[in-house]
Amino acid sequence: MRSQPGSLKTNAKAALADPVLKAAMAKLKTGFRSKRAIAVDRLPEFDALRDRGQAMKNHVLANLDFYLEQFAARVEEQGGGVHWCRTAGEARQAVLDICRGQGAKMVTKGKSMISEEIGLNDWLIKHGIETVETDLGEYIIQLRHEAPSHIIAPAIHVNRHQVADAFRAAHTDLDAARPLDEPRQLLDEARAMLRQKFLAADVGITGANFLVAENGATAIVTNEGNGDLTQILPKAHIVLASLEKIVPTMADAATVMRLLARSATGQEATSYVTFSAGPRRPDDKDGPKAFHVVLLDNGRSAMLGGPFQDMLRCIRCAACINHCPVYGAVGGHAYGSVYCGPMGSVLSPALGGLAEWAEMPNASTLCGRCEIVCPMRIPLPRMLRHWRTREFERHLTPLPVRAGLAAWGFLATRPTLYHLAMRLAMPVLAWFAKGRGRLADLPLAGGWTASRDLPAPEGETFQAAWARRKRR
Repeated sequence: MRSQPGSLKTNAKAALADPVLKAAMAKLKTGFRSKRAIAVDRLPEFDALRDRGQAMKNHVLANLDFYLEQFAARVEEQGGGVHWCRTAGEARQAVLDICRGQGAKMVTKGKSMISEEIGLNDWLIKHGIETVETDLGEYIIQLRHEAPSHIIAPAIHVNRHQVADAFRAAHTDLDAARPLDEPRQLLDEARAMLRQKFLAADVGITGANFLVAENGATAIVTNEGNGDLTQILPKAHIVLASLEKIVPTMADAATVMRLLARSATGQEATSYVTFSAGPRRPDDKDGPKAFHVVLLDNGRSAMLGGPFQDMLRCIRCAACINHCPVYGAVGGHAYGSVYCGPMGSVLSPALGGLAEWAEMPNASTLCGRCEIVCPMRIPLPRMLRHWRTREFERHLTPLPVRAGLAAWGFLATRPTLYHLAMRLAMPVLAWFAKGRGRLADLPLAGGWTASRDLPAPEGETFQAAWARRKRR
């Protein structure tokens, strides 16, 4: 599940020094955030929809086996196949076996975070199957040999000049004199190349925003026509989805869709909402002859009934990512995981193990903005704190940090000693400030003062001021 080499701290330092990335991240404030706010304000019942969505998802998670079995039965009744996969390896192999059964030489893909999670592209290419991303953002980063840096805008870190460079390097028949300076020119270039791939593909693979239990339908919501072309034109369609994408009814899917688009891109609805149910029927004019759903667990069932179950309500809207000040400073690649931002900082340790992803829960200010904007009311800060507690209990925290927390805990649980220590520390800190009103260099706090100044304390301690006020 690792998408970027190096530790989060190392990656973050490099990201903070990248001017192109800094310019891209600045657009979050005037892009996704402001558009979401406008869309939400226009829908008076938005909070009521959040409550309904949360209750529906909680009900599904409490009865997940029932709804998954109902969904699978409906898919099979319509002539489709369902493949139950416990691990990433099983899911990769299931997809490969389907492709081989179709004699596939080329696969086109709609955007799917699950395929990123299991490393599907590299696996298929390794086994001789050309695999082409057809979402424009995913296509760009595939040409650049990068992982997504955002779950709904995978190439948000790339500017148009870098896109042009990627096209010129990969499209060998591109006329060197042809201009690729404007977004429309870039779009036309990608469209011309991808249209050939759509027509030549043997198998199409898409993700799924919803799996509808009552009728066995799968749904994708997109702003590009690539999703439809990916599943309609090839002779086989594979839907790759994780277990928690299930919803009981079409009405429940509609409820979540009203939350999803507004929370993700600030739209009332995405340009395309596509439902698929089984292979082509005798009277259908188009569609695949074979239809398969690959259902992935990969650690999700272990989250049921535990402190991280609420994370399974996530609908991948990226609202938490768009509003996170840490993501806004370092971008998605710094996290090193397929899933970034607050949702990734909870999900990655749950799926990949805390030992591997112990840094991620610490990449948060715990400001709470993620929980405020989450359409499914997921308590992300609480779960981040829970991971930090486990990290400390398992001695995964660096020794200096553990020692500092132990010293703080010793003082904080002894009020008399704490008050004495604070009174003694005040003049010492004032001396370090040397009349400048700020601490630019402080022993044992270099991690803070290396990048920012610490205001110097002035006057008496808070406890002393409070006691004096109470005596009045």
